[in-house]
Amino acid sequence: MPAALQPAIVVHYHELWLKGGNRPFFLGKLATALKQALGGVAVARITRPGDRFLIQLAEGAGVEEAVARVEQVLGVANYAVAQPVERDLEAIAQAAWREVQPLTFSTFAVRAKRSDKSFAASVMDIERHVGGHLMQRLREAGRAVRVRLDDPELTCRVEITPGPALVYARRIPGRGGLPANTAGRVMCLLSGGFDSAVAAYKLMKRGAHATFAHFYGTGARPGESSVHVARELVKKLAPFQFSAKLHLVPFEPIQREIVRCAPEPYRILLYRRLMLRIAEQLAARDRARALVTGDSLGQVASQTLANMAAVGAAARRPVLRPLVGDDKQEILAVARHIGTHDISAEPFHDCCPVFLPRNPALFASVEELDQAEGGFDVEALVQTALREKRDERYEWRAGRVEQVEKRRTAAPV
Repeated sequence: MPAALQPAIVVHYHELWLKGGNRPFFLGKLATALKQALGGVAVARITRPGDRFLIQLAEGAGVEEAVARVEQVLGVANYAVAQPVERDLEAIAQAAWREVQPLTFSTFAVRAKRSDKSFAASVMDIERHVGGHLMQRLREAGRAVRVRLDDPELTCRVEITPGPALVYARRIPGRGGLPANTAGRVMCLLSGGFDSAVAAYKLMKRGAHATFAHFYGTGARPGESSVHVARELVKKLAPFQFSAKLHLVPFEPIQREIVRCAPEPYRILLYRRLMLRIAEQLAARDRARALVTGDSLGQVASQTLANMAAVGAAARRPVLRPLVGDDKQEILAVARHIGTHDISAEPFHDCCPVFLPRNPALFASVEELDQAEGGFDVEALVQTALREKRDERYEWRAGRVEQVEKRRTAAPV
């Protein structure tokens, strides 16, 4: 098969149409994301005929690998592997039969789109000719099917572009959302559990570029630290935005100081206020405009409305909580969808439950937490954490996530 007629991937977007005069910026970012995602795959060219992107694969390209890469790209509403054929009604009809013949369905329709008006046949002509050809072939094969224009089980699509005609019958839902790196930077507090990774993904899906801060304890036994889980989560999330920085912050010394100096019912809330303050300092260095947490309203004692307000008051930057209205099952479903569920399910030593109070405060006020912090030097603890933290950076290249930079300012975990 000539290179020009290799299988092509048709990529459609939806929300980007609403961007008005800013549409070129978002489409440019989506084009960049597709090129980055397909690094290492034999691609002849990526073009944008009409309201779609067309990825034309080169001779020998792995179609399954290319599809797997496109599936990860944010901003894609749906995509399909299409047959590029000559702009001839008979050739289009034969390609349509090749598409639908192996599929099982009882009702079908043909939908045509003609972005190149120089093609002589109208949309109605294309649909009538191709639909008639399919019905004849289906009847000859003894298949009991009928045309149904409203909500058919299968839709065979024909797109007339300035290049070849494109024919496909299987359209696959994409990730949706906005393209990567279109909404600025955020600093995500990554615990290692299910919630924070899902919260990060939700912000990525809105175009934000996430940097991660993980606060870890030492673990009861060697190897029980949560650092390995945080690293694997960042590696799983990095392909959605192509790079990610991970700040590793030792937190147990801070917890011990809080336990020594502060009232027991406020411990968890004071831990979280210190985390926000440290993350905000990291955010300033990384040009992140907001902090992100995995809080879900009422899920645990520290996540009552009063406690979230009292904790959030410690930060000057906005604290975004994309899971605040989600229940645990909804969060777990997204975790499975993005591939972080099994990583977060691994056993690890979470720093927050250490020195857990027997009766944690449910309705703390800002004033109560401010007073509780009077027993220790907040700024000194923040600066100590910043001196002891370590930075790691990961990049997605040609289908793999690699650690490309590692700066150590403390002993390894």
